[in-house]
Amino acid sequence: MQENTGITNEELQRAMGLITGLNNYYNSKVVGQPFLGFAILVAMMANGHILLESVPGLAKTTAAKVLTDAVNGRFSRIQCTPDLLPSDIIGTQTYNMATNSFENKVGPVYANFVLLDEVNRSSAKTQSAMLEAMQEHKISIGGQTYKLPDVFVVIATQNPIEQEGTYILSEAQLDRFLIKVKLAYPNTASEIEILNRIEADVFSESHAVATIEDMVFLQNLCKKVYIDPSIKKYIVDIVQASRNTDKILKPELAQYVAMGASTRAAISFMEVAKAVALFNGRTYCVPDDVKTMRHVVLRHRIMLNFAAVADGISEETVIDAIIGAVQTP
Repeated sequence: MQENTGITNEELQRAMGLITGLNNYYNSKVVGQPFLGFAILVAMMANGHILLESVPGLAKTTAAKVLTDAVNGRFSRIQCTPDLLPSDIIGTQTYNMATNSFENKVGPVYANFVLLDEVNRSSAKTQSAMLEAMQEHKISIGGQTYKLPDVFVVIATQNPIEQEGTYILSEAQLDRFLIKVKLAYPNTASEIEILNRIEADVFSESHAVATIEDMVFLQNLCKKVYIDPSIKKYIVDIVQASRNTDKILKPELAQYVAMGASTRAAISFMEVAKAVALFNGRTYCVPDDVKTMRHVVLRHRIMLNFAAVADGISEETVIDAIIGAVQTP
């Protein structure tokens, strides 16, 4: 495997020190959700957005806040409700009586890490207001454009159980998220440890173990990680297989797939594979970097039909079947 990427040993050592520090800080605060911390850190390194799905109370907000504190970033939390307006997120113009003029006031979206809590409770119009910010990394108020920070990560959450009074995210909006993570309940030992840490008040003190400049360094280093043409073809084969499941999967499983993944899925695969490789101390990607993130990259991009819901077939089942059918380089 080729390793000539232009990444020096000093840069790799610095990156490993930062990643280890961030990971250890997260684990010192959050219990029972190790993959969540790994996924958010990967999204931060790839400068992509993350969608979290779980019932309330499983440390989604806590994890986002902890990692923001770890890099001394600017954190913004937006509680989505049906009456939330686009201007409540993006910003608006206000009238200044002293100067007899209108002034642009930037909204809470202007931050390094934006937590959109229960994003599916906001209206479709408000959801769409985030698209320019998420995709273009800029916002427009009163005809003036504002560039968002270099490190800009949207962490959106949604509750899969309660659907009354919610607005389901469209396929185009889902595709904007680099990854989607589903959270499960912690086990008994983890839940006891959570109580112990709450009792010990571990969240009362926070300190940065890195800076925003360090995150920019990690993001730039991720771009230099080498990915072999055979790995790129492997990624494309997986994405194209999701669109042609009738040719590679058994008919009884292929019948459940309504729509496959887009080209953005292939781009996301490449970006997260590079971040995972760097996370593991490598300057090059291997097939396992792709396989590790298969569920989080594809689960919101492969659409199943109503028959799949009725028969209890999950996206993960289909994804695993696709990975099993595609030859690994």
